[in-house]
Amino acid sequence: MTLTTLAALVPLLPFLGAAAGLLLGRSAPGFVRPLAVLPTLAAFVLAVLVAVRQGTGPATDAGTRLTPTGSVPIDLALHLDGFSVLIAVLVGLVATCVQIYSTGYLRDDPRYPSYAALVSLFTAAMLLVVYSGDLMVLLVGWEVMGICSYFLVGHYWETPQARSASIKAFLVTKLGDVPFLIGIFALAADAGTFRINGILTAAASGQLHHPTLVALLLLGGVAGKSAQFPLHTWLPDAMAGPTPISALIHAATMVAAGVYFIARLLPVFALSAAALAVLAVMAAVTMIGSALAALAQDDIKRVLAYSTIGQLGYMTGALAVGDRSAAVFHLLSHGAFKALLFLGAGVLIHAAGTNSLAAMSRMRDLRERAPDAMWTVTIALAALAALPPFSGFFSKESVLRAAEHAAGGHQPHVPVAVGWTVLAAGLATALLTAAYATRLYLLAFRGSGGQAPEQHKLPVVMNAVLWVLAVPALSLGVAVGTLPKWFDGTPLTPTLTTSIVGVGLALVGIAVTGAAWRVTAARRVPLGVVTDVEPEPGATEAVAIATHEQAYGDIAAAPDPADPGRLLLGRLHRHAAHGFHLDAVYSALFVRPVLAASSLVRFLDREVVETYVQGAGATPRLLGAVVRRAQTGNVQTYLSALLAGAVVLAVLVATGA
Repeated sequence: MTLTTLAALVPLLPFLGAAAGLLLGRSAPGFVRPLAVLPTLAAFVLAVLVAVRQGTGPATDAGTRLTPTGSVPIDLALHLDGFSVLIAVLVGLVATCVQIYSTGYLRDDPRYPSYAALVSLFTAAMLLVVYSGDLMVLLVGWEVMGICSYFLVGHYWETPQARSASIKAFLVTKLGDVPFLIGIFALAADAGTFRINGILTAAASGQLHHPTLVALLLLGGVAGKSAQFPLHTWLPDAMAGPTPISALIHAATMVAAGVYFIARLLPVFALSAAALAVLAVMAAVTMIGSALAALAQDDIKRVLAYSTIGQLGYMTGALAVGDRSAAVFHLLSHGAFKALLFLGAGVLIHAAGTNSLAAMSRMRDLRERAPDAMWTVTIALAALAALPPFSGFFSKESVLRAAEHAAGGHQPHVPVAVGWTVLAAGLATALLTAAYATRLYLLAFRGSGGQAPEQHKLPVVMNAVLWVLAVPALSLGVAVGTLPKWFDGTPLTPTLTTSIVGVGLALVGIAVTGAAWRVTAARRVPLGVVTDVEPEPGATEAVAIATHEQAYGDIAAAPDPADPGRLLLGRLHRHAAHGFHLDAVYSALFVRPVLAASSLVRFLDREVVETYVQGAGATPRLLGAVVRRAQTGNVQTYLSALLAGAVVLAVLVATGA
């Protein structure tokens, strides 16, 4: 079987699994789990085979004319290189782990068949984006992911949080997709093709006439899909979906698509210094703002959501300084440890019966209740904090290395100010990342007080998946010497300066947070003092999701005096906990005016237009009623009316004469 045939089967198998799952979900429920796991697992195996056969050799391109569309044709094309095949392996691995994990996590969910089918479709769409060599085909996968995210985030549609989060995610990402679509058409118009290779050739030969405009339009879609400032607000709210979906979206699909898109078209963005500057500022604000917000969140999944936003900021920062190898390396590393963090958080939610870190900090035995989650999440948090020798250290240092290189003026076409912006923001974020990672660990695993509530026994597959993902989170850094052969050849090994400074700042963040924890530990209020409401035994995530009142009464509204984040942030804590009120700003600038305009339109439609429409029908009816009353059938009445009319006419004629 040829390499291109194998590659074509990789997205096709999950798609067929999704179609079969939707068709057989009700009639043959026994086939639902095999149809969810096996096609995705087979796609992962084939992705590994494609990566092995492609290797570090020249890129493989294949395509066929999909349909004649005039001057700019659309091709069903594949493009296989080191970037695409390794990211496809990551997508397959995480998707397989999520499907296996979900068989235990959602074992009692009656909507599991549709959920599993949508996860398979989501996976197929991302794999299509990764392998596609044509922008229009890529756009199909791009939009299918947006539709799937709407349904998956709103899986618990009984809760208002899930309903509003799914709508918000759909609208915000679609808002970014509008300029993105315009940018794709403008790019194809300049290059004369939708094929990515043709566009890169046109960029190299100077055939793109509006590179700045095109790059800025494309950044709109990237900011929406990859949750970058200012279109990042949908991602924390998307935590209202099932935890496995959070892992899939945050680690390997959806948000990774925007970073991958820029990496594929980086020569186009490099033609515009203004676009790189905008990308650098966007990355810097995203990194620092999301890290501060993560330090103030109580919901464990929202902490991880803001963490994802910040790590994506590292990737876009690497792209802003022109190093896509560092960006993709961090994308691979982040995908492993972030999937592990979310799936580990799902185990903790099941063990604790709540999403609340404040509640977990008041449980003394959570680490004994979920030992596998404790050890694997600790590994993932160490990788997130970029501590050596974990994978996050090597990938994050590759980003800082690229920024330092650009700041020294050694990167052509990248302004020195862009390099310094990314470097300063990256170092500051390293300190904050270590701080909120330490805070999460202390609140989740070093609590004291009462016992955690009795929950259902965790399925074995949930813990097994954690250890599978712990392997790349711990050891992916060993590939730092071989990955350049798969990428552009740019060295990824850390430099001494950034390593010392980055690790030093991370250790400072850990030490300061630990000191704050010891200072505030004496203030901890026992769980029973906060609320007398007993948690519901066997509480599912649908109970704990987005709000904790149903499981722990008013504990979500009760400030945790032992939270070190409050001491570290001080007066900034309240603003950081609400995402610096960006949602309120959007509500005032966009939501309320749109709602007011819709109310005006409804008033005009119902009170003005409908009134005239009803009046247009009522007038003939009234005239008909009057005429009908005049038709009495009495001849004398008709003659009298004719006589009266004749007299009136005669008088009028005489008067006029």
